[in-house]
Amino acid sequence: MLIGRKVEIQRLEKLYNSKEAEFAVLYGRRRVGKTYLIRQFFKDKKCQFFQATGVQKGLLTIQIKHFTESLSETFSHGIELKPPSSWEDALRLLTQLIEKTSPENKIILFLDELPWMATRRSGLLEALDYYWNHHWSKNSNIILVVCGSSASWLIKNIINNKGGLHNRCTCEIQLDPFTLIESHDYLKYKSINLNKRHVLDLYMALGGIPYYLKYVEAGLTAAKNIQRIFFDKQAPLKDEFKKLFESLFTEASIYIELIKLIANRKEGISRSELEEKSKLTSGGRLTQRLNQMVQTSFIEAHIPWDKKRGEYYKVVDEFCLFYMYWLNSSKLKKFTSEHWLKQIQKPVYHVWAGYAFEAICHKHTSNIIKALNITSAEAIHSWRFVPRTGHENGAQIDLLIDRNDDAITICEIKYTENFFSINKSYFENLKRKIEIFKGKTLTKKQIFLCIISANGIKETSYSKEIVSGVVTLDDFFK
Repeated sequence: MLIGRKVEIQRLEKLYNSKEAEFAVLYGRRRVGKTYLIRQFFKDKKCQFFQATGVQKGLLTIQIKHFTESLSETFSHGIELKPPSSWEDALRLLTQLIEKTSPENKIILFLDELPWMATRRSGLLEALDYYWNHHWSKNSNIILVVCGSSASWLIKNIINNKGGLHNRCTCEIQLDPFTLIESHDYLKYKSINLNKRHVLDLYMALGGIPYYLKYVEAGLTAAKNIQRIFFDKQAPLKDEFKKLFESLFTEASIYIELIKLIANRKEGISRSELEEKSKLTSGGRLTQRLNQMVQTSFIEAHIPWDKKRGEYYKVVDEFCLFYMYWLNSSKLKKFTSEHWLKQIQKPVYHVWAGYAFEAICHKHTSNIIKALNITSAEAIHSWRFVPRTGHENGAQIDLLIDRNDDAITICEIKYTENFFSINKSYFENLKRKIEIFKGKTLTKKQIFLCIISANGIKETSYSKEIVSGVVTLDDFFK
C-alpha cells in the first residue's frame, strides 16, 4: 500500500499512459521510499519491469555483473547470461532483449542508485546517452526511471546535463519525507494507534522518513520508542547518521562538519560566518557543498524578506537535529534503559524541541496558511535583524507570510507541553519585535501576529490585544 504520495502517483500515472517514450528522474534523501514507490506503483501494472541497482563503492565488474543478473531474471527466465565487459555492451544487450519483448507491454527500465552505478570513467553516462537517443526514445513503450539519493549528482549529470542527455528528462520527481498526517496514516496502517502529540514527538526525532518510522512498535509511547530506536544496546539507528552522509557524499566528514556548525546556531548562520569557522571549506567549494545539502533537504537557505542581508542557513532535517543534540560522537557512551525519559525532564530538551518544532512548521506552511484563512500568500520567509552595535536591539521572526492583500502575517513559533501564555514581558517583547521589523524594512503593509503552538494559547488581556490568529497541532493533521 502506498501512503500519501498523491502527486507522485498522478505523475507516474501520466507517464504510464503516455503515448511516447518517457525519461523520469526520481531523487530524495536516503530511506525516504524511492524504490518502494516505483516498485509498488508498477507492481500491478501491465508491464515488463526491469530493475538494476547500483552498489555503493562497487567495482565496475561487480556493477555490470549485478546488472546482467537482473537482465537474466527479467528477460531470460533466469537463464544465466555472460556479463559484458563494458556498459556499452551491457546496454546493447539490454536493447536486444527489449526488441524481443511483446510490443503490447510497457517496458519499465528502473536504474536504482544510478550515481553508484556510474562510477568515474565507467562510461555508463556516455552509453546511456547513446542508447536513449538512438534506440529507447524511439520506442513509445519505454519508461526509463533513474533514481538516487544523491540529488546533486542527478541534477548535475542528468537534469542539467550539458551533453547528449541535455533536456531529455521528461519528468522530475523529488520525493519528500512524509508530512505529519502521512506519518500518522503510515503508523495507523501498521496498527500503531498514537495520538497527535505522540506522533509529533516521534516526528521530531525521526522526521517523516518511512524507513525510520517502521521501527516504531505498537503498545509503546513515543518516549519508549525513541529510547529503543536510539539509545538501547541494539538500537537500530544509533549509527545511521554517519551511514547517511557516507551514502550521499564522497567527502562525508566535510559535510558532517558543516551541518554541525550550522546546527550550533539555532537562529541560523550566514555564509560568511561558515567561511570563518570552517577549516575544511572555502570559496566556490563551500557554495557547492551548501547547495548539495539544500538539495538533499538537510538544510534550508533563508533569504530575508527585505533582501538587505545575505542568505543564512538552518538545519531542517529532524533526524540530523536529533542526532547532533543527543548522540553526538563526542558524547557517545552506554545509555541506561531510562536514558531518554530522564533527558525529557531537562531544560536542554525544550531547547532542542523548540528548534525541531520550528523545522516542522516550515515544512507545513500550507497547513498554517489554511488554518489562518489566508487566501493568497505571495511568499514565505523568515527575517532577522542582527545589530552591528550595542545601541540597537536585534529581532528574529520565525516565519513570515507575505500576503497578496497588502498585509504580512508574522508567526511566532512556540513549543510548549501546555497552553502557551503571553505575559507582560513577552507582550512587550512582541511589540518591540514588530516595531523593529517595521522600522528596518520600512514596510507599509498591515501587520498581523499569529502564534503557532502545539496546544494553543491561554487567553489573557495581552493575547487579546496583540494576537490575530492561532495555529495548533490539530491544524497540522488536516
